[in-house]
Amino acid sequence: MKIAVLYGGTSGEREVSLSTGKGIIQALENKGHEVTAIDFSPDKLDQVTALDVDLVFIGLHGRFGEDGRIQGLLDMKGLPYVGSGVLASALAMDKAKSKQIFSRNGLNTAESAVFDVTDESRWSMIEGTIKQQFQLPFVIKPNQEGSTLGLTIVKDEADIAGAVRTAAQSDSMILVEDYVKGREVTVPVMGHRGEEKALPVIEIIPKNDYYDFDSKYQPGGSEHIVPAELPADITARLQEDAVRAHQLLGCEVYSRVDFIINDKHEPVILEVNTLPGMTPTSLFPDAAAEIGLSYDDLIQSFVDLSQPAFEKKV
Repeated sequence: MKIAVLYGGTSGEREVSLSTGKGIIQALENKGHEVTAIDFSPDKLDQVTALDVDLVFIGLHGRFGEDGRIQGLLDMKGLPYVGSGVLASALAMDKAKSKQIFSRNGLNTAESAVFDVTDESRWSMIEGTIKQQFQLPFVIKPNQEGSTLGLTIVKDEADIAGAVRTAAQSDSMILVEDYVKGREVTVPVMGHRGEEKALPVIEIIPKNDYYDFDSKYQPGGSEHIVPAELPADITARLQEDAVRAHQLLGCEVYSRVDFIINDKHEPVILEVNTLPGMTPTSLFPDAAAEIGLSYDDLIQSFVDLSQPAFEKKV
């Protein structure tokens, strides 16, 4: 097939996307596909709209890639692509909206509130409201951002102002939520719509205090235990909740769902990643390897799962 790969981008996750794109491009070439690679930015829209390919593989992360915008452009041009559509991508990127959907459908979420920080003159009032509504420790992060960029675990009220400022640098809306202490796990999901299956659960043991940017992407930054050493009932619950979350948002082809297992041994869902990392240290390939699926075969599986969209186009 003729496949275009969009990678790089302009978000705070650009360096991660460059690594993801490199892996996807190599895997597709290894599988015999003809690859057109575009280090994407908004000023290259004409290159995207002029594409004459069978399929687009989106290797972008964060804004303009994972939030539904590029998906909308591809839809308008009639270009089929790998992964979730506009609505699912936008919902997953908006943590507050996705948490509402999860909570209303019986999935455990941390208590949270969202604040508009567009007007800096209102920050002191927002900080006062946060003090009243939340008990230490709690988390402040951008509502729409990935890779824990802009995230602060607030352990002292004196740190609230700095945490708000840090999060506001990435988004005009910030999310404040209870800090849930526990075991960090993630569950990759893939499959045809309505027939998705969960891959093995992965436990993440970061070298830092929490699974921050360096823990995610620096070699040796974290340890991945695959499959996670958990009781069978908790593993089953995590896999069931992951597939449920994927389907509730309307995700397609693949996603990765992050959880914390709290002190009551209950999964608390954090977020759904519609375009999870595919770098050498990424989690999804680790889970695939556990079931005998190589990196190249995993990427080919995503292409195969996207065939209905391709066939509809032709």
